Amino acid sequence: MTITNHLMKRFATDVTNLQEGLHPENLAFWYYKVIQEAKDMSPPWLADKINVRQDQVLPMKFNLDISKRAVRYFMMAVDNNLGSMPNSTKMYFLKVQETLSDEMDKSLV
Repeated sequence: MTITNHLMKRFATDVTNLQEGLHPENLAFWYYKVIQEAKDMSPPWLADKINVRQDQVLPMKFNLDISKRAVRYFMMAVDNNLGSMPNSTKMYFLKVQETLSDEMDKSLV
């Protein structure tokens, strides 16, 4: 195999991984994993205050239903899982964290 063929196959694999990382099924999997971990970390009285719902019409849309007191457990769970996520999924969850932080900052003002 020539270097060019090897690079092309690697490039194709990278592109496929990026695309698959943003499939609704992959995002749902990671949301489930993160939510479960956040619930496990949180006190029992907060566990039922951490939920996510996937939109049936727009499968890329997820509604995060979380108590302000439970946000830090969600953030820690995301941090714990970032290293295992595909790059595009990682970027997605970093953006979720940023958006959640911005919302929390707004509520403090």
